[in-house]
Amino acid sequence: MHGTLQITDPPNSLAAFYATRRGGVAAEVLRERLTAFWPDLRGMAVLGLGYATPYLSLWQDTAYRCIAAIPAPHVPAMAANACQVDEDRLPFPDLSFDRIVLIHALEHADDSRRMLREVWRVLKDDGRLLVVAPNRLGLWAHAEATPFGHGTPYSSRQIASLLAGALFRPERRDVALFVPPVNVRLLLLGWPMWEQVGHAVAADLAGVTLTEAVKDAYAAMPLGEAVRRQVILAEGAQAVAV
Repeated sequence: MHGTLQITDPPNSLAAFYATRRGGVAAEVLRERLTAFWPDLRGMAVLGLGYATPYLSLWQDTAYRCIAAIPAPHVPAMAANACQVDEDRLPFPDLSFDRIVLIHALEHADDSRRMLREVWRVLKDDGRLLVVAPNRLGLWAHAEATPFGHGTPYSSRQIASLLAGALFRPERRDVALFVPPVNVRLLLLGWPMWEQVGHAVAADLAGVTLTEAVKDAYAAMPLGEAVRRQVILAEGAQAVAV
């Protein structure tokens, strides 16, 4: 197996989670934070790696291109902007994207370093990467009824170390999801209060961390053994081997 992204939830469970009240609140919270990072991606090429479908609509209408690169069991049938990927062989040419967001990706990677190396390859030199991952100390990382409770959670320091090892430089950080991961309507309705109070007094207990990074201009990407991959040519609906 060549590093296929492995999401340990049953097939379609991510889509099912986001269709619930609890999933809808999680999406609303994270969409607000993602918009704060990237309010306007007009004319840019955007890649969502992992399961970013609930979030790419933030930029779908204004970005030049939005592509969801997600594991095979979760690819929506006939979705025009979705493709199946292996984490260490992304099917895109070098320097393809202005922005890349990882969500439901890092914590499920077989080899996080190889995945981030591929992200480095397809990200433009002046592009930006945003990593969303479950926080080790947060309640959501222990809520197995949600997708944030599967895979390997990370602290902000661990993510920074992973990014540095893949030749990225973290520039901005944030946290989110302080609302308890429960299906209690009154608690979920109060998510703005939970987020405000959590940011003020308990940032270490957030459900997820968000880390924005850029390529390290003073480091050189080590060249590994050349591999052949199927490359999707964005302007023409065909794949070629390189």
